[in-house]
Amino acid sequence: MKVSVIGCGYLGAVHAAAMAELGHDVVGIDVDENKVAMLASGKAPFFEPGLPEILTAGIGSGRLSFTTDMSAVKDAQIHFVAVGTPQKKGEYAADLTFVDAAIESLIPYLSDGDLVAGKSTVPVGTAARLATLIADSGSKALLAWNPEFLREGFAVQDTISPDRLVYGVPGGGEGEKAKELLDEVYAVALSSGTPLVVTDYATAELVKVSANAFLATKISFINAMAEIAESTGADVTRLADAIGFDARIGRRFLNAGVGFGGGCLPKDIRAFTARAEELGRGESVAFLKEVDAINLRRRQKVVDLVVESFGGDVFGKRVAVLGLAFKPDSDDIRDSPALDVAAKLKGLGADVIATDPEAISNAEKTHPQLVYTPDIAVALTGADAVVVVTEWKHFRDLVPADAAKLVKRAYVIDGRNCLDPVAWRSAGWEYRGLGRP
Repeated sequence: MKVSVIGCGYLGAVHAAAMAELGHDVVGIDVDENKVAMLASGKAPFFEPGLPEILTAGIGSGRLSFTTDMSAVKDAQIHFVAVGTPQKKGEYAADLTFVDAAIESLIPYLSDGDLVAGKSTVPVGTAARLATLIADSGSKALLAWNPEFLREGFAVQDTISPDRLVYGVPGGGEGEKAKELLDEVYAVALSSGTPLVVTDYATAELVKVSANAFLATKISFINAMAEIAESTGADVTRLADAIGFDARIGRRFLNAGVGFGGGCLPKDIRAFTARAEELGRGESVAFLKEVDAINLRRRQKVVDLVVESFGGDVFGKRVAVLGLAFKPDSDDIRDSPALDVAAKLKGLGADVIATDPEAISNAEKTHPQLVYTPDIAVALTGADAVVVVTEWKHFRDLVPADAAKLVKRAYVIDGRNCLDPVAWRSAGWEYRGLGRP
C-alpha cells in the first residue's frame, strides 16, 4: 500500500521504516529539515537497535522516502499521525498542538476514502474531535485510532511483530472500511495470529494510557515495598520473587530501583490524571499522583544514600554515575532518573563524572555542567562512590575486583538492583541496593 507517516520522531521514524520493511511504499513527513535530511540519507537521529538496518534497506529499495513537503502525501491511501504529545509546561495535561497542526496540514491533501490513522498517545475524546474536524472540512476521509505499544530498545520488533493490534473505528460501514484498510497494512502480523481488538475511538485511546498507567503502578508498587523493606530489613528482591510466582501478579516489572522515566510513562500518567479531572472523574485515578510521587522519591533516595555515605556532605567528592539514558538499549534521556540523579549530585557540589554507551551526546545538550566520558574505566578511576542508575549490560558485567582497583573508595550504590551483592561485597565493596539489606 501507499502510506504516509506524519511526524518522524521516535515513533514516526520507526513506524515509517517498519512499514517499508513490510513491503509498503512509505513517505515520512516532518517539519524538521535536519531530521528529514538525516533520515533521507539512511541515518537514524536516535539510537534504536535494528532501525539503521531497515532504514537503509527501505531507502535503498525505493520504498521509503522522507520530506518536509506535506503535498507528498497526496498519493497515499493511509496517513499515520505519529507526532509528539508532550506535557504542557506548568501543567499535567498533554499538549495537542502538534496533533492538531498535523491534521490541519493534512486535510487539504486528503482524498475520498483515505484513512487517517492516529498513533499518537492522546487524551480520551481527541479522536472524536478530530473526526468532526475532518468531516467539517468537507473531506470524506475516514479516521481511526491505532495506538502504538512500542518498547524502546525493541521498537522495530514491536512494530513488525506486535503483541496486539488495536483499531478504534467509527460505527457502521465507515468502521468496516477503516478496518479493511488497516487489515491490509498489518496483513503480515495478522496472518501470524497477532490478536486484534476492534473497538470505538474512546476505548482505543484509553487502551494506551491505561496500559502505561498499569505498568507505572506496578513499578511504583514494588518501589513502595522497597521503602518498607528499607525500614524493616527485608529484601525487596526476594519479596518480588515470592509474589511473582503468583500467576495473577507475575514477576515482570517487579524490579525495585530508581524508578521509571522516558517520554511515555511519566507524561502519560500525568495527562491521564488531568483528563480524568476534566471529565469530573479525578478520584478514579487519584492514586496515579502517588504512583508519580513514589517514582520521584526513589531518585531522591539514591542521592540521599550517596550523601549519607559521606557523612552528609558530598562537596568535592568524586562520584561516578554509570548510566544516563532512562533505560538500556536507548539514548533517550527524557525524564531520565539516571540523569536526574547525576544533576542533583552535581547541584550538591559533588564532582560528578558520568558515562553511558549511547546517551552522552543528548545529555551534554541539556546538562552541560556535568563531566562525561564514554570510557567506564575513566569514570571509575579515583571515584569516591559509584552509582549504577541504568542497567546497561556493560555495567552489569563489570568485574568487581577489577573495578575496585580503579576507585579511591570501594562504595557502590546499585540503583537498579542489577548487580550481584555477594560478588561485589566479596571483592571488598560496600554495596547498597534499594530495598535490600
